Amino acid sequence: MATIELTKDNFEQVVTGSDMVVVDFWAPWCAPCRSFAPTYEAASERHEGVVFAKVNTEEEQELAAAFNIRSIPTLMLFREQVILYAEPGALPPPALEEILTKAKSLDMESVRKEIAAQSGGEEA
Repeated sequence: MATIELTKDNFEQVVTGSDMVVVDFWAPWCAPCRSFAPTYEAASERHEGVVFAKVNTEEEQELAAAFNIRSIPTLMLFREQVILYAEPGALPPPALEEILTKAKSLDMESVRKEIAAQSGGEEA
C-alpha cells in the first residue's frame, strides 16, 4: 500500500477510520526526511492493513503545530485513535519493524485502562 498525504482536511477522517495509522511528519528540504522515505515506503508495502501517511510540515503548518512537531522527521503511530509512539528522528528498518510489531500486539483494552488510570479517571 502506498503512503497517503494527510492534510488538516482529511487527518481526522483517516485516523478515526483506520485501526492503525503511522504518520511521518516531514519536509521536502529535510535531508534525514528524504533518506528515511525509502525505509518508510518499504514498510508500507510489508504491512497490509496499516495506513502509512505523510504530513508535509511546510504545507500543513497548522497540523504540525497541533501535534507540537518541533523536529523532523517525526514518526507518530496511532492505534484505535490512541498515540502509541511519537518520536523525532529517522529510524533504521529493524527499529521501524519492531515498533510496528509491538503496536500490533498490544491489547488496546489494557492500554485504554492504563490511560484512564494515569489521567485519574480510573473506573472501578
